Amino acid sequence: MRNLLVHLDSGAQTGNRLELAINLARRLNARLVGVFAQTARVHAGVVAAWPPEDYARASKDAAAAFKAAASGLVNVEFMDLNRGIEAEILQQAVDLARHFDLIVCGQPVENSPAPTDMIERIVVDSGRPVLAVPYAGHFTDVGKRPLFAWSDSREAARALADGIGLLQKDADATVVSISKPDDANIAYNKTSLEFAVAHLRAHGIKAVADQAVAVEIGLMDALLNQAADHAADLLILGAFGGEGYPRFSRGSGSRFMLKHMTVPILLSH
Repeated sequence: MRNLLVHLDSGAQTGNRLELAINLARRLNARLVGVFAQTARVHAGVVAAWPPEDYARASKDAAAAFKAAASGLVNVEFMDLNRGIEAEILQQAVDLARHFDLIVCGQPVENSPAPTDMIERIVVDSGRPVLAVPYAGHFTDVGKRPLFAWSDSREAARALADGIGLLQKDADATVVSISKPDDANIAYNKTSLEFAVAHLRAHGIKAVADQAVAVEIGLMDALLNQAADHAADLLILGAFGGEGYPRFSRGSGSRFMLKHMTVPILLSH
């Protein structure tokens, strides 16, 4: 991963994800672009005024903070989407994301300056993975103790491949498959899980398999428990899948993870 994009806004979370993005760019010897994007009202008078003063001030402050924080990097750039309407921000963000290896965003929270469904739109529509950084906690790097969530799906395969590029050289990875007790495919899932581990090992990554059964809790809760048990610093997840499910339930597990995440999550579609 040599070309990284980090989302900036005027929210309190921005500094944490910017620090993580800078450390990743330094470790991966990557270009880093900071893009300012947040919603704003157009103040209408005789002629609509854009950008409004508060937006322009926030963009200027974000540019200064980005420049100061990234001063040790060689290849950096600041951009401003210069859009205030949510629909335009999302479309511009998706189009821009297609030109990067990884997009670093913050966990969606209420009253955020940015659209709350930005991560979902980028993951589903751009063809690029997103590293979502939790609102709570301080994460300076990821990929030392990654936890790959494995299922026999296209999204999981995509996430496995994308996640390899984020790992540290001495990574200690776990690949976990979680099933319900009545799942008739548990034996098959174990074989598939072992193939996933073999793939990581072929890339020189130390990896072990862990097959878990969620007895009294949901699959996503079980996955969060696994991340805690393994002291994972990164959860790698195939996201917004569910082909064959009713439209309203597709991606419900991914949205649950974004709401309850405790460690950075790499989401791939």
